[in-house]
Amino acid sequence: MKTKVRPTPKGRAVDPKARQEVLAVLGDAPRRRDLLIEHLHRINDLAGYLPAAHLAALAQEMRLALTEVYEVATFYHHFEVVKEGEAAPPALTVRVCDSIACELAGARQLLKNLSLGKDVRVVTAPCVGRCETAPCVIVGQNPIGNATVESVKNAVARKQTGPDNPKYLGYDLYRKTGGYNLIADCLAGKRTREDVTQIMEDSALRGLGGAGFPAGRKWRLVAAEPAPRVMAVNIDEGEPGTFKDRWYLERDPHRFLEGMLVAAWCAGVGEIWIYLRDEYAGCRAILEKELTRLRKEAPCALPPIHLRRGAGAYICGEESAMIESIEGKRGMPRHRPPYVAQVGLFGRPTLEHNMETVYWVREIVGKGAQWFASQGRHGRKGLRSFSVSGRVKKPGVHLAPAGITLNELIQEYCGGMADGHQLYAYLPGGASGGILPASKADIPLDFDTLQPHGCFIGSAAIVVLSDKDKASKAAINLMKFFHDESCGKCTPCRVGTGKAVTLMQERKWNQPLLNELSQAMMDASICGLGQAAPNPALSVMKYFPDEVS
Repeated sequence: MKTKVRPTPKGRAVDPKARQEVLAVLGDAPRRRDLLIEHLHRINDLAGYLPAAHLAALAQEMRLALTEVYEVATFYHHFEVVKEGEAAPPALTVRVCDSIACELAGARQLLKNLSLGKDVRVVTAPCVGRCETAPCVIVGQNPIGNATVESVKNAVARKQTGPDNPKYLGYDLYRKTGGYNLIADCLAGKRTREDVTQIMEDSALRGLGGAGFPAGRKWRLVAAEPAPRVMAVNIDEGEPGTFKDRWYLERDPHRFLEGMLVAAWCAGVGEIWIYLRDEYAGCRAILEKELTRLRKEAPCALPPIHLRRGAGAYICGEESAMIESIEGKRGMPRHRPPYVAQVGLFGRPTLEHNMETVYWVREIVGKGAQWFASQGRHGRKGLRSFSVSGRVKKPGVHLAPAGITLNELIQEYCGGMADGHQLYAYLPGGASGGILPASKADIPLDFDTLQPHGCFIGSAAIVVLSDKDKASKAAINLMKFFHDESCGKCTPCRVGTGKAVTLMQERKWNQPLLNELSQAMMDASICGLGQAAPNPALSVMKYFPDEVS
């Protein structure tokens, strides 16, 4: 019996025009599997969305199953797949942040009043990392801080859709202030790995992304693993209320880059990936420019450094989900063990660090471990970069001693409470860190000090609520965020966050059921998102019972 040969490959036929356009967009870029998200960005940036025909062409060009491309393209918020016959979205999308700080600043009313015409789409967006200028609106990729209807309309009318970067310390000025001397000395043998690692351990610097693992110890653990070892830097700070990484990148990017190189050298790392959230288009432009300059005028031998772009997924702030995304997959957390220090990016031992953690390396090594360790208050050690938003006169990133209390932070660094507002409650660690009442504003803010009160400091994102706010409403906002951002991999998180939102929207909360649901989420969720999502609700029931009973 003669076998029939198919005239076309099995599956969707590729449109010749779409294929030519995809080839033009990709150019001579490698077609590796881990570059799938980068290639999707190229198509998305060109068209403003992802046409189905182009996804089929991309799948053929990368030798992937179309389902593999679709499952990635439909996972991330910033990609929109448009099937044949469906209308393309408007050319311009305006995103109104509706997370906690922006909601306090009137984002809902702003959204209601925005009418920008049929050629502009207005949608809500989770935290965009600019809480100090709430409410914030993103026009294309251009952030409009302290947004009003008029300022957004002006940006749209001027077609001001790209980021407007602030002035920052560039390569030349950084070198003039001693920049890159530390890494040059390390590579020249003037410093040893053991000496630098010991300084970091003595400084008591802990991971500043939220987990708080000692930095120097992490270097030792990774260095003890077999080569080749790699590094992944996490700048996907999607936690509502957190913006410190962006704040430092916009001002002194090379301090971060040098600290990254020193950490990589100490851990014996041969290749580095930087994962930057897509909302930070301005930071991406800065890093692309400064990395090019650094490579061109390298002060010493550099390992390969890759800048990867997120695509709008809070879950990718979790280290293993970030690694999955760097590999070109859906950002879904991995089961542990093995831990990423053992089997991480591309199956290699991986040094994973938050951006701010390595930002401090140059200064700590230069000034000594004792300089950093002696900065704390109330028996704590070190400095903390507090991202402060909400009802204070001076929101922003405030560098303060670890262990400072909220009352001290507000009075000494934030100019006091906003006029007409009295302290009522605060979030000590962003969306997942819980909510505390004003009566708990004298607790030292640091790792390990808040757990006895059912909270934690996380990435040190402080959102201040006043007597004009309700903790229960804040908790509902946060639970909606967690429900929208759940990756869906595990049932306790995927279903539990949705059920919690429903229960919390009732006038009177069913507290026994909500407690039972919260315990199931904390016990059975795979990663920190589901495990920490109940914290705001539990805090409200504990400290603000009158609001929900």
